[in-house]
This record gives sequence, C-alpha cells and structure tokens, in this order.
Amino acid sequence: MPPAPQHTVSIAFVRSAVGALDDVQRQAVLQRAGIAEELLASDAARVPASAFAALWLAVGEALDDEFFGLDARRMKVGSFALLCHGLAGQRTVERALKLALRGLALFLDDIEATLAVQGGQARIRLANRIAAPDARRFADETLLVMVHGLLCWLAGRRVPLSGLDWAHPRPAHADEYRRMFSPVLRFEQPATAISFDARVLRAELCISPAALSAFLRDAPQSVFLKQVHQGGWAERVRRQLRRRFAADGTDGAEGPTLEALAQQFGLSPATLRRRLDDEGAGWQALKDEVRRDLAIHHLADPRLSIEQVAAQLGFTDASSFHRAFRKWTGAAPGAYRAG
Repeated sequence: MPPAPQHTVSIAFVRSAVGALDDVQRQAVLQRAGIAEELLASDAARVPASAFAALWLAVGEALDDEFFGLDARRMKVGSFALLCHGLAGQRTVERALKLALRGLALFLDDIEATLAVQGGQARIRLANRIAAPDARRFADETLLVMVHGLLCWLAGRRVPLSGLDWAHPRPAHADEYRRMFSPVLRFEQPATAISFDARVLRAELCISPAALSAFLRDAPQSVFLKQVHQGGWAERVRRQLRRRFAADGTDGAEGPTLEALAQQFGLSPATLRRRLDDEGAGWQALKDEVRRDLAIHHLADPRLSIEQVAAQLGFTDASSFHRAFRKWTGAAPGAYRAG
C-alpha cells in the first residue's frame, strides 16, 4: 500500500485554480490531475495534496502561467525554477529572500510582496491590485504559499509564523490557513501579511545542486508541503492516528482512543483534551480529519475495494463508511473513484 499523505487540500483551492480556464481546458486539467469534476459542486470536498500539485502543473501548462492566470502578466512556465537557481547562490537567507521578492515582482504586475524588519520581527506584506474579489484572495493565497514555501526551503526547516493578517473577509475555508500558515489569524486587515522571527534571516545559505534539483523535481508539492505546520499537540495526535490506522487497520477497530494516546504522551486525558482545545482542534474532529484524508488517499488506489477501505479505517461495514464519508466530504466514495 502506498504511504499515507500528510494532508489533503480543500476544494476551494481547486475551484480557484481552474477559474481562468474554459470548459474544455478545465475538464482536461482535472482529468490529468485525477480530480472528478463533480467534486467542484461540494463545498466539503477535498483532494490529495499530490492531486493539487498535479493540477497546478496542468493549469500552468494550459495557460503557460505558473500563477493560474491571476495577474495581467503571465508568470511563464519555468519562471519559478529560474528564480530558485538564482537564490541558491546567495550567502544568507535574507539576501535570497529579498532576491526572491524582487524576482516575483518582475514576473508579476498586479501583486507584489515586500520585506520589512522591526523589533526582532520580519514582516512580508502583500500589495494586491487585482480587481475581482475571489481572484484577489486566491492571488494572496498563492503568493503566500510561494513566498513562505521558499522561505522554509531557504532556511532548511519550517519557519513558524507568528501571525497572518488577511486583507479579505473570512472565507469558508479559513481553517485551512491555521495549518498552512499560523493559528494566529486576523481578517479584514489593511493588507495581507505574515510575520516571523527575524533571526531566521541571518542564517547562512547552503543549498547544494542536489538539494536544488530535488526541490524543483517535486515542485509545486515541495513548496506547499514544506510549510505545513508540523508542531503542536494537534499535529502530534494526527501523526499518531495515521500510524495507528496504518498499523492496526481492519478488524473493525475504531482506532486509538483519547485515553490511549494521552497515556502514550504521558498526559491525563483531560490535559490532552485541553491542549487540543487550546489549539482550536477537538479530538473527534482530528480523528475524523485523519480518517477522511486516509480514505481519500486509499480510494485513489484501484487495488482496494470500498469495503477494504472501510475496514482499514475501522468501520464495521461499508454502509457506515458511506455515511461518514458523505458527512466528511459531501460526496459518496464512488465520486473519488471517478477521479
């Protein structure tokens, strides 16, 4: 069985990614990425990170634009790789990051990012002149993914963000930002901006040709997975749940209990629940999230029947799995088979 993914991606990003395509192009890129078109109608639907990465590449080739056709100037295919080659030769993270922002400003006309440092905090602020609200929001999302992903790659680790200011109303998929960027979110701010510890900028850069090739070979998935939050109690619980479902699977077991995981972590159940609550993550919601993501992943494997997927995730029968999956994603498991 293939390894389980780290996460899935909200259908909201898929809808935005194909927004500049005509009907024929949209159908073609969705098919290439293995995403069933009917999922676009379900607000709760999600796709594997690998499928969204494939979609990003497919849209880029269809439009010859690595920025989804959002800007008046196309970011032609190959621009991101060219930029990364230039960054690899810089001496510090700060010099490379400033060069990255200047390079992106050359590729794009309607949106740009600037870096400022004050009081030990570095802040990257976006200026976005795109008129259509949905396109303007997705452009902010896309540029932040690029910039933060590059920052994490340059630093050689995930750079935690101390906060995200968002210049838009809170969207329905706002919870995605907590894991992508920071749990500290503020909406309807004067400008979209991220903040982080300025000491990161002083680190020396040492990117080998092999590391550069590996990063680009896996892009864009390497960009948006590089930045996914890996710390905190919620992520620790997610990792343990994924391991346990993968190890135990079948036999109708519903997976580890809160009490069992708390004991493993050396905590009382009440303490673990409180720490999860402090991060805005409930126990049952985390368990459902992990099972949902694993289900989406397993359904993409034609070697597994729906009954086998249900058993792997601890369901006693396929009908119970069908009901839970529809509740999680707004679609039947068969819709993910169609992809």
